[in-house]
Amino acid sequence: MPRVSPAKPGRDTAAPGRRPAHTPPRPVKSRQPYPKLLGFPRGALAPALSPRYTSTMFLLDRLFTKMIRHGPLTVIDAAGKAHVYGAPTPEKAPVVIRLTTNATARAIALNPALGAGEAYMDGRLLIEQGDIRQLIDIVTWNLRWQRDNPVRFALWRQASIAAKLDQINFARRSRRNVAHHYDLDDRLYDLFLDPHRQYSCAYFDNETMGLDAAQEAKLAHIAAKLDLKPGQKILDIGCGWGGLARYIHKVSGAEVLGVTLSEEQLKYARAKAEDMGIADKVKFELIDYRSLTGQFDRIVSVGMFEHVGLPHFREYFNTIERLLKTDGVALVHSIARADGPGATDPWTAKYIFPGGYSPALSQIIPAIEKAWLWVTDIEILRLHYACTIRHWYDRCAAQQAEIERLYDARFYRMWMFYLAAAMSAFNNDVHMNVQIQLTKRRDTLPIRRDYMHQTESALRS
Repeated sequence: MPRVSPAKPGRDTAAPGRRPAHTPPRPVKSRQPYPKLLGFPRGALAPALSPRYTSTMFLLDRLFTKMIRHGPLTVIDAAGKAHVYGAPTPEKAPVVIRLTTNATARAIALNPALGAGEAYMDGRLLIEQGDIRQLIDIVTWNLRWQRDNPVRFALWRQASIAAKLDQINFARRSRRNVAHHYDLDDRLYDLFLDPHRQYSCAYFDNETMGLDAAQEAKLAHIAAKLDLKPGQKILDIGCGWGGLARYIHKVSGAEVLGVTLSEEQLKYARAKAEDMGIADKVKFELIDYRSLTGQFDRIVSVGMFEHVGLPHFREYFNTIERLLKTDGVALVHSIARADGPGATDPWTAKYIFPGGYSPALSQIIPAIEKAWLWVTDIEILRLHYACTIRHWYDRCAAQQAEIERLYDARFYRMWMFYLAAAMSAFNNDVHMNVQIQLTKRRDTLPIRRDYMHQTESALRS
């Protein structure tokens, strides 16, 4: 509700051109979403949002009737009535959910991502057949990003001013955003990550490959693209728990500096380097990458660019250009989107990655061009992250009791909703991973990609 400041004493009469203090504020235009989708003509949504309708399944029923063509998805409302949506589909198992309150149905209809996420976390959306992964999959599959999909609507994207403002990440806010997610209990990540603690997209030979092997393959894939040489100095921006930095030193002998804004990751990375006896060669600092000085032969950044924020893209690539030696090579590995500019959904922005955004290539490349950097290679990884998250989801599901012991049942449900939604974003929606190789000079690297394959094969053998 808008906040109205009280009128100051002695100011009952407004100055010319100023609204008198007693004048009621102008009505705000309704920004309730989806009037056309819910079946109302333009301007007719406001009456339909009266308590007569919003206290029942009215809005959600209208929404799901139009949206869910393939299912079946059964929704049992607070009164116990079952509503079935979508024809049976061989590829999808039936899902049955129960909404414990009428207000829950209204919240989901008006803001699907936030409403469903919070309802599941709070125990107001119960899964009676299937699981949260199957529920989100059946919904997003009906909305899958394909030109021939007749029910494709941008229900899970909130392209608003608020989302754009959320991407403004100055140094102090960047550290706070990182701590929100990455300073969780270390024991949580040990329950589902690989031995290198790689919390980013793995690299699969096929869908039957195990997670630990796929993460090892990812490290080799990245190292090959960096074209490492003896005696080099490497910078790892957003180093996480230091797994990539340790791997690069292991295969090349290079000195590596990893920088992070997470105090928990820093403690782990430093302790691990000490235990391995490589702390003099592989160092870690708690510092914003923008504050670094000096230059490096190679710069790598994996899973960090998503936290930069669109307003800071030029600053990010200008910093890489400044820190990279003239004959240097940089590699940026990031989640991206295939459908052009968008926004982070409100549930993810609120509970998982505040300030985060997965950009389109059309938003990344202009910032690279303005930094006078050569794009020497781009690779799109379409389904690798879906496979990665599937392993994380299964491992977390097997560790439910331990996760609830570390936190509680609500946190566990939040975590599983996050993983299920992220998996569907890569399986059904527009998300992908990109690896962008950069140089300052056009002749820094060989003119063919063969060197990557040869080096990668040698590392993996």
